[in-house]
Amino acid sequence: MKLLALASVAVALSLPMGAVQAQSSGTAKKPAATKKAPAKAPAKKTVKAAPKKRVPSKTAKAVESVTPVQTLTQRLTDAEVAIAQHVHTGKIQCELGADVTVTPDDKNPGFFRVSTGKQNYYMHPVESRTGAIRMEDNRQGAMWLQLGNKSMLLNQKLGQRVADECATPTQREFAAQMQANPQSSLLDSK
Repeated sequence: MKLLALASVAVALSLPMGAVQAQSSGTAKKPAATKKAPAKAPAKKTVKAAPKKRVPSKTAKAVESVTPVQTLTQRLTDAEVAIAQHVHTGKIQCELGADVTVTPDDKNPGFFRVSTGKQNYYMHPVESRTGAIRMEDNRQGAMWLQLGNKSMLLNQKLGQRVADECATPTQREFAAQMQANPQSSLLDSK
């Protein structure tokens, strides 16, 4: 019992002592914070650009004289030149009152200027696996696709059709023949 009484007295004495310590530590003044001087930005080093070395004109002319110049048409394969012969040209009417004008480039056979509204493209034929006539403008990301019954102008960068359901009289005639004589489907049973 004496132990219990001693323990309770020790606990009682320790509480006020801890409370006093807590009060005194809370009111104790902290040392004043010292202000640090702002860090200086490192000095910028000025680097002078190296002067561009120019090729002497005599050297440039010598290189140009022995370098073969390849025209745009020479860059096309024989198959691409053959495809170019089947491209429909002229003003082609499309759906919603739009039209596309396909004009061959006289200076570079096999190349075409395709325009609609304010958009102008410089296209060349590209071989396709399906046999459809396909022309592309790689710089602007445009493609002209010519099928038997219609043509369309696509902007691959934007992922949208610029003009659809474009058809020349020859394509309209082909579409009418397709409707009059539809081909049987592989899934149709006989």
